[in-house]
Amino acid sequence: MLDQQTQVITQNLIDQSQTYQEYRANLDALVATNRTTGPNQSESYLEYTRMNQKRMSRWDKTAKVSEEMTELIRKISQNQVWLIITEAWCGDAAQSLPYINKLAELNPRINLRLVLRDENPSLMDAYLTEGSRSIPKLIVLSEDLAHEFGTWGPRPEFLQKRLKAFKLDPNGVSSAEFSAGTHLWYAKDKNQSLEQELFKLFNSF
Repeated sequence: MLDQQTQVITQNLIDQSQTYQEYRANLDALVATNRTTGPNQSESYLEYTRMNQKRMSRWDKTAKVSEEMTELIRKISQNQVWLIITEAWCGDAAQSLPYINKLAELNPRINLRLVLRDENPSLMDAYLTEGSRSIPKLIVLSEDLAHEFGTWGPRPEFLQKRLKAFKLDPNGVSSAEFSAGTHLWYAKDKNQSLEQELFKLFNSF
């Protein structure tokens, strides 16, 4: 258990955050009006957002939680806030958020809240990944926000290592091909790696 030293996570931030259901409704509204979150409203980001709506809809219906994970989450006895930093255009977020929401739904003591990265730069800068503003980022906190139990993100370890290797040497692979390979991995993995990493996290406190 770590004291929350940065004090960037305030009750006011939580009060202004979104529930998962609100986030999904906002995503649907954005797609309907051909918009996305954040300042970048380019066609590529709009297309990412449209694809993410489809991905999240699919995972909302098909994502499954193992019996072992279900038991672990239901054993959580203290009220917790699970805060996720995200954006509608983020492909990794679309792949992981529906599963995390299913976990939160298993225990009424868990308050899952979502905030947007680009609207909260000081928060994001307190949770960088190797110096990068990578999302999604899950931060697990006590109800009073005084203690941070742990974090996860922005993507399963295998994909994080794969991305690091790609940045060092693309080896002739285009960004589009790399992205397609990432989402194919997610489809085949079916949240198993995500579950294993989150099981380890939640079992540590």
